Amino acid sequence: MSAPAASSAGAAPGPRRTRVKICGLTRPSDLDEAVAAGADVVGLVFYPPSRRCLTPDQAAALRARAPAFVGVTALFVNPDAQTVRRVIEAVRPDLLQFHGEESPDFCAAFGTRHIKAFRAGAPGLETAAELARACEAHGRAAGWLFDSYSAGYGGSGIGFDTALLADVPRGPGAPALILSGGLKAETVGERIAALAPFAVDVSSGVESAPGIKDPARIRAFMRAVRAADAALAH
Repeated sequence: MSAPAASSAGAAPGPRRTRVKICGLTRPSDLDEAVAAGADVVGLVFYPPSRRCLTPDQAAALRARAPAFVGVTALFVNPDAQTVRRVIEAVRPDLLQFHGEESPDFCAAFGTRHIKAFRAGAPGLETAAELARACEAHGRAAGWLFDSYSAGYGGSGIGFDTALLADVPRGPGAPALILSGGLKAETVGERIAALAPFAVDVSSGVESAPGIKDPARIRAFMRAVRAADAALAH
């Protein structure tokens, strides 16, 4: 008979692990590469101006390809409710991501957990206090994602001043802090070291062209994240 497992009471917590979302997938091969590299979540875009935008049928095929324990997020920018419901029915995403100026009530109206994205530095989000107030208004979100402010909505490859996150609530019970905006293998380690986010979100930083993921860049990004986690552990 094997010995009973030792109690974990009083045991030191294990090393932290930054979760990784790879967003803007458009091809089955890119999803396969993201999964093989160890991505926790993949993101599918439903914003028509984006070159990464998918139809519900295209997205459903990618969603069916994602294995167990790899989450799927559906990203919208200022959608109407019918569009969101149509995607939920066709794709069955694990999370919704609202990347525009959607209200807290709209984001919470679909019976599916959601992430609210904020474009740090945008009008009304130009100071740490303004950004913190916007986050608190979206307290029902499962995560707060911070991206850069640009003419588009995400995928720009542009970073932002992380000092704007100084007043964002953190800790047990607060939505997860997810860092995006200009991340790539060469920059993600510095951001993790400075902010210790719950997760990072990358799109253009692992692409060879908009919507076309580069396997080597995906693997380099994942190595950089793990190296940053190991450095924090020590």
